[in-house]
Amino acid sequence: MNAGDILFDVLSRLPTKTLLEMRLVSKAWDRLILDPLFVQAQFQKSGLALSGFMFQEKYQKCLDDIKTFTYMPIDADSKVQKMVFGFLPEDVVILQSCNGLVCCRSGFRTRQSTTIYVCNPLFKKWVSFEVAQLDRFSNIALAFDPILNPVITATNFKVVRIQQLENEQEEMYYTFEIYSSETGTWKESNEVCYSDGNLLKNKGIYAKGVLHWLTDTDQILAFDTEKELSLLMPSPIPALEMFINPPGTCIGESRGLLHFIVICEDGIIVWCLDDYFETKWTHKHSKQLQVIEDENPNMFFQLYKNMQEKRVAGMDPCMDPLAFKDEVLLMRVYSTIYFYHTETSKVMEVCSVASLGPNPYVDPSAIPYSLSLIPLNVSLSQSDSNNNTNPSKN
Repeated sequence: MNAGDILFDVLSRLPTKTLLEMRLVSKAWDRLILDPLFVQAQFQKSGLALSGFMFQEKYQKCLDDIKTFTYMPIDADSKVQKMVFGFLPEDVVILQSCNGLVCCRSGFRTRQSTTIYVCNPLFKKWVSFEVAQLDRFSNIALAFDPILNPVITATNFKVVRIQQLENEQEEMYYTFEIYSSETGTWKESNEVCYSDGNLLKNKGIYAKGVLHWLTDTDQILAFDTEKELSLLMPSPIPALEMFINPPGTCIGESRGLLHFIVICEDGIIVWCLDDYFETKWTHKHSKQLQVIEDENPNMFFQLYKNMQEKRVAGMDPCMDPLAFKDEVLLMRVYSTIYFYHTETSKVMEVCSVASLGPNPYVDPSAIPYSLSLIPLNVSLSQSDSNNNTNPSKN
């Protein structure tokens, strides 16, 4: 192994944030770190660490979209900040993030069709394409996995549109449409999934080639983007009517596995899905509310009591899980946002709810994000003419 091979091996084991600093060492190092072969090796050896969460509000009584979002870095030394993706040609709504790429859409009132953007915010590179007749009842999710589709020659991703319809027998069902960056076209899948459930927060969680949506019927809707097969899985908790008060729930991904998170009177409880076909959930973590309060007396007071009283009164729960990624839970407790690390049980205050804007309680989008060196090497002939995929001038 020569010196170049050793350097390649050592650098490819470093996290993305460190590699961004290493790019400044020399032009040779910069070229190496941005080379698709290196990017692929770094992803396989190091993976992508959680960088933070994007939080975007929705108006309660208005169809307009809120243009800004709040970025909450998990680094304790970094500050929460209001942001826009100024490198895109218009204001957007953030839909999802998957392995360093972010999927957004244009505003509903801008034109007849809606523009979907897939971008890497780190390099300010993006591709765009149109989707017709998108409304607030459709959901768009991004599926991108460099392990299944290496980025050495091209960055191949899929975008799935899931829509709930009703047939003549008044049965509710979901349909799936798939956009492929390889072909630059949409196609309608033959797969149909019958379900009365409505999709809840954390829509389109990607893990091991499968997209997942949490529903309000104690089930999780899964869709394999390669095989185009869907599955309705029961959640690991008993039916919600078994609880005195309905628990707060969300789903997320960690180490390639789907996780299910509950906050209820019993505390914070986390399961991970080990087997799809047998729907085998493994209990991974639990922490009683009283213990959390005792360990953080300056942050919390009477969590258990208030959790009961507010749910009985039909008010917003005092604790609400917003998003989960890589063992970090983003949650609201009273009027403050916190990070909760399930491996260490450590709690970190992030910001006040009031600082997020006037509508932080109205079905907000809370999306995990990871810094990524992934290029957007998509052929211009396969995508919309409004592209910015030139890898130069990073």
